[in-house]
Amino acid sequence: MSSILTVTLNPTVDLFCEAEAVRPVRKIRTSGARHDPGGGGINVARVILALGGDAEAVFLGGGPTGAWLDALLEREGVARHGLPIAGDTRVAYAVHERASGFDYRFVPAGPAVSAREIERVIEIVGSRDAPYVVASGSLPAGAPADSYALMAHIVAERGGRFVLDSSGDGLRVTLQKAPVFLVKPSIGELGQLVGRELDEEGARAAAMKLVDEGAAQMVAVTMGAQGALLATAGGVTRTRAPRVVARSAIGAGDSFLGAMVWALSQNWSVKGAFHLGIAAGAAAVLTPGTRLCLPEDIRSLYPMSPDGNTEREGGID
Repeated sequence: MSSILTVTLNPTVDLFCEAEAVRPVRKIRTSGARHDPGGGGINVARVILALGGDAEAVFLGGGPTGAWLDALLEREGVARHGLPIAGDTRVAYAVHERASGFDYRFVPAGPAVSAREIERVIEIVGSRDAPYVVASGSLPAGAPADSYALMAHIVAERGGRFVLDSSGDGLRVTLQKAPVFLVKPSIGELGQLVGRELDEEGARAAAMKLVDEGAAQMVAVTMGAQGALLATAGGVTRTRAPRVVARSAIGAGDSFLGAMVWALSQNWSVKGAFHLGIAAGAAAVLTPGTRLCLPEDIRSLYPMSPDGNTEREGGID
């Protein structure tokens, strides 16, 4: 039985390439093509596996693209439980424009799912005894708004820890209805949750309010190149991201969460796990396109997180 179970209700096959310039009408020649399994929970499981951890990815997949997704996970050695759906798994596409350094990301909504297809995922969550369950990614069309909340209740009832990384109804309804151990919104997602654009002070206040109201035990707010903050009952910890030469921000949030949950599952201190997450997010920025963080980059960046090398309980093998 894996120590960490991840759930992805709307996964992707992620395609990436580079082009000199993105222009309308004209045919655009590309290079450096790669394809990766994607979706929040799947990416979290990939990061945990890269760090030497033990994770199982539960996901919905359908059609030829669902079979492709499963084959990509097989290639990477990810333990998984794919549940079939009637629709076809979505394919997302990202293009890096060398002339500007910008990434252009095309992300379809994905297939609609039935209530029964979601129920089967919830049944799998109930059948596992993983200490940590990470639900990450958007809710697909057709999924009940309380899908993640139902999972959170199941996990809490057996003494597990439920981790959430979602947006919209997936975030709002779960925090309203269910016990959450750790939630990781971006500052933009947190702003959408509270109904206004947030600066750093506003993010601090909104995160602490969630903790004080009992919506989550910990709230980690990611802020891109500015790093992240962590709100707990003991207050707010704010850490800047290490300075790196960015190649792509794709997957940085998933890398942050995967590393932080892995460290917590290894009994690291909360601050140590938080700092490792920041290092992993920065490491993801070093890799092109849909490629996630590399363990060697995390190791090199982790000491750069303030107090990171003294707050941990354990180490990176």
